[in-house]
Amino acid sequence: MNGDSNMNGGSSMGCGGGTNGSSNVDGGNGMNGGSNIDCKDGTSGSSNIDCGCSISGGSGMDCGCGCSAPPMSNAELTQEFLDIMARLNGDIESRRKTYAYMQDSTAIVHHQVVASSFVPRLFNEQTRDTMKYIAETAHRILVKVIERYLEDAEYRAAFTFDPRLEELILLPRGYASVLPFARVDTFLDEETYLATFCEFNGDGSSGMNENREITVSVAGSQTFRTFVENHHIETCELFHAWVEKFVEIYRSYEHAVEEPRFAIVDYLENGVVDEFKLFKQFFRIKGYPCEIVDVRDLSFDGRRLRDAQGFSIDAIWRRCVTNDVIEHWDESQALIEAVRMQKVALIGSFAGHIVHDKQIFHVLHDARTQAFLTDEERFFVQETVPYTAFLTPDEIEKQDAHATKDAWIVKPSDHYGADQVYAGCALTQDEWDAKLDELADGSRGTFILQRYVTPFKTLTLPPDTGIDELADDEISSQPVAYNNINGLYLYDGEFVGVFSRLGPLPTISKDMQGMTAATVWVMD
Repeated sequence: MNGDSNMNGGSSMGCGGGTNGSSNVDGGNGMNGGSNIDCKDGTSGSSNIDCGCSISGGSGMDCGCGCSAPPMSNAELTQEFLDIMARLNGDIESRRKTYAYMQDSTAIVHHQVVASSFVPRLFNEQTRDTMKYIAETAHRILVKVIERYLEDAEYRAAFTFDPRLEELILLPRGYASVLPFARVDTFLDEETYLATFCEFNGDGSSGMNENREITVSVAGSQTFRTFVENHHIETCELFHAWVEKFVEIYRSYEHAVEEPRFAIVDYLENGVVDEFKLFKQFFRIKGYPCEIVDVRDLSFDGRRLRDAQGFSIDAIWRRCVTNDVIEHWDESQALIEAVRMQKVALIGSFAGHIVHDKQIFHVLHDARTQAFLTDEERFFVQETVPYTAFLTPDEIEKQDAHATKDAWIVKPSDHYGADQVYAGCALTQDEWDAKLDELADGSRGTFILQRYVTPFKTLTLPPDTGIDELADDEISSQPVAYNNINGLYLYDGEFVGVFSRLGPLPTISKDMQGMTAATVWVMD
């Protein structure tokens, strides 16, 4: 998983895979159990939908009977799901099957199956529209920033980058798409529909396969099948959509060839390799040879970039983040030189680092950036981008950060995976004071001080860890309130889905008891 996760939040989404009524899910992984959803490719089924007014208290559907029930809120949809589960005495049998499915699934990050919830995040149409606006507006602004950085040497002074990073960012691109693949992580208040950003992620973004597998696992359950009898739902299709967009971008590349070979490239010890394998299959289904390649195994002879087996590569989906490129600088020269000489299409370019580095939050408020934004965009930044500054002794004093610990979170400026993220509200005063003093001197790298935003809480079930070894009466079905962070995926600026993560602690990450839930749109 790429990205920190305290989740700071303030402002305002499409997927595929519509389903109507009762059920049968093809997860492509052996689970079959009712729901008319093909969670791999968005295939939809259909059946008769009863209007919510007579079944579940109103779902907001126009069924022609004259009812005028308002759309259900996300909280009401979740409560309906939980009520169905309760009527099924916790739906223990389904939960056992769901857990068993996940244990054999490809939802693996760094050799471990991800923790997941039986309860999906159920979002109504207003939430989807709000997320779409938030994601696509953010993307438009970020593209403006990247373009200004590339065009204006004076504007580059707004950022503090390693000279090698600047060199990478300025390498030629050769196609029009500025930010092909992104995930903007937000804290959305589902009552006010105000949002605040936690971080922006570029080509290192992951989680697509987690969402796919967890959706498949849950959709076969009795609770889910009963829920969809009264609702029109859609799921997020994140695989075919990206392959099609990638090919479209490559065809616009100045040096595109008729029969290209593609590669998904990362430093594989850091990559989500099981997810890469699925995308490789989807590229091949589309008719394009594709391999998974470690950056260090690439070779370049001045004319062709090749993998370890000697196969030429025409286009790369860059999954490696730029700070890893810097760390392995000497071993990465084949990739860098091939891009410099425009002998391979790098999708996306190293310029994506501009949005990945958390100093972007500070730069978005900078007068040099505000000057080229529209009034709407300036207001959007003001409302959604939390105060952020480099962590220095002067900044600590200016913000009185020692005395106001619960208002702040400290993060590395350029890192991922929620590593070295410290929320003041999660530490004692002595721990916070010591951490500020330790990190402010720069000896452990560059850190930022950012305004902490309390995430929105929703009812859910914690992961059913070990349910296969418990008796029925030992299994809890009691919902608990978890914090939320919403990762909004964008393919070339178009909102396509959500990576829904939850956790019980002030920071949301896998290392902090975090879990992933399926994202389901309820389009009543």
